[in-house]
Amino acid sequence: MISMFSSHFFNWTEQLKDSGHEIYWLDVFDSNTRVKKIDFVHQIIGWRYKFNFPGRYLIKNKFPLLNSLINRFNERKLEVVFNKKLAEIKPDVVHSFVMFSGCVPIYKVMKNFPNLKWIYSSWGSDLFCYRNQPKHLKDMNLVFPDLDFMFSDCHRDYLLAIEHGFKGEFMGVFPGSGGVDFIKSNPLSSSFEKRNTILVKGYQSELGRCIPVLEAIFNLKKELKNYKIIVFGADKEVVAFLANSELISWDNLIILKKIPELEVIKLMGESLIYLGNSISDGMPNTLLEAIVMGAFPIQSNPGGATEEIIVNGKNGLLIENPENVDEIRDLIERAISDKEFLKKGIEYNFKNIKPKLERETVKKQVLEKYWLIEKNLKN
Repeated sequence: MISMFSSHFFNWTEQLKDSGHEIYWLDVFDSNTRVKKIDFVHQIIGWRYKFNFPGRYLIKNKFPLLNSLINRFNERKLEVVFNKKLAEIKPDVVHSFVMFSGCVPIYKVMKNFPNLKWIYSSWGSDLFCYRNQPKHLKDMNLVFPDLDFMFSDCHRDYLLAIEHGFKGEFMGVFPGSGGVDFIKSNPLSSSFEKRNTILVKGYQSELGRCIPVLEAIFNLKKELKNYKIIVFGADKEVVAFLANSELISWDNLIILKKIPELEVIKLMGESLIYLGNSISDGMPNTLLEAIVMGAFPIQSNPGGATEEIIVNGKNGLLIENPENVDEIRDLIERAISDKEFLKKGIEYNFKNIKPKLERETVKKQVLEKYWLIEKNLKN
């Protein structure tokens, strides 16, 4: 397995525990940190630097040019390390997570092993956003014809993969983090009648668009005065925006920066409405978690990914233009004006969507796909 240090990757890989597979993970950016959650996996870490000399972090932070010069001699290249590990481990299959960190950097090495099967998992904006950038597009068009199998978090990305040369076998659409653990999450879900919170994902930065949501909320001060509004995962752009906004003085607004995953689940279990907004994404894990926890979703729909699970006006509301404050305001106003509409949407999600996202259900389906791959290798 070739992946960055990521909670999504750890949650996905945890599905393979006790499955009978022998698994190695090469941490592509080398966080040099062992992960207890996947302690059944052989973790290839600490490979990047030849010498971890005293003062390296000081030089990295204070003298970037000097650091760059030193690293030309002190840093090992991923493709060299990967090539060496292939020779040592002799794997049956390589599984890369994310095109531009897990596939592209090892492409030249994989070309030297044409009989070695290659699996790819796409997440989030992996394809949808970067296909519009010439350098990334060139890399995608090189890699896709050599991939043998593909997992994705949305059907949209499979269509994009075909468009860019994928001729392998599609293994299906699955939550990128492997589903939700109902044993942990169900006790944290409140009844519909007790919910009075609007929960907002607080990402702005490169692809998130929390600020238009906050501007829409500001325009509904009177209508929202009896709701608790919580912004979670607020990044520096959102914090800076709020510091200069009258919103910061609202008594019913709570701003939370990065919080643990279970705390996010708990908040969703207390929320009436969940709002997630971005200009590029796949199937957002936070959206799936919100649905499982009984929050009515209002979510952006880049490239049509979200509409694979939300029928607009039935079990959620779709934001078609994530930059349009008026559109977002109108959607929020529609949601809060009709509690029966919200209740029916949530009930639909509980009956039709939630069961498909249960972690053990997803795990069983994913393991079946891995066994199909193994059967393919033997043939």
